[in-house]
Amino acid sequence: MKKVPQFDSDRAAEAFLDQDLSGLDFSQFKPMRFELAPKSVSLNMRLPASLLDAVKARAKARGIPYTRYVRMLLESDVMRRKHP
Repeated sequence: MKKVPQFDSDRAAEAFLDQDLSGLDFSQFKPMRFELAPKSVSLNMRLPASLLDAVKARAKARGIPYTRYVRMLLESDVMRRKHP
């Protein structure tokens, strides 16, 4: 299976996409989540430093900002409670 190389330009990436990709190893890809809804309200809270450090570590392991990780946790809990 073929791996996706690193590209140094948009042109190189577009050229790669112009070929037959049927032999591409899709296991190397990670799901992406795009945030389309505008954020209109902010939340300010106080946490123990150890909890914030743990949240930041988990977010870093996922490769996302910790604020997005907290928002994802809140969203998933709310959705789970709506749909038991």
